[in-house]
Amino acid sequence: MRKLLNLAFGYMLLGVASGLFYREFTKLNDFPEGSWTQLSVVHTHLLVLGFVVLLLVLLLEKAFKLSEQRKLFAWFLGTYNAGLILTTAMLTVHGMLTVLGMESSKMISGIAGLGHMGLSAGMILLFVMLRRSVTANPTRPVAAEATPTRH
Repeated sequence: MRKLLNLAFGYMLLGVASGLFYREFTKLNDFPEGSWTQLSVVHTHLLVLGFVVLLLVLLLEKAFKLSEQRKLFAWFLGTYNAGLILTTAMLTVHGMLTVLGMESSKMISGIAGLGHMGLSAGMILLFVMLRRSVTANPTRPVAAEATPTRH
């Protein structure tokens, strides 16, 4: 659980820093305000897909003990995080090229596509773990567990 918390915190810091970078980099390079660049969505990807999603996974871990499925959980974390890092890195590179007035390449788009595939695979693994946890542990009355029995 600590790993999930640390990852979520790291993505929150990166998300905020990338928003600051976007604002300052575009100002520094006199990029026309209101013009679109992929730099403008890097912070959103990091904050939502990194910070928020991993906080939700932390709650799911608390409720369903997802990490008990060791191999699947490791695959989920590795695949999802690699996908998110690759995706946001390519958004950053492509956005910087746009701001600098340089041409992007199909290679950057292809690598970004691989990042999105990693994110998708990670989400599928998350749902596989959730399905296994939910079907293996049918719903128990929470109130009955919290209330001590009297003899």
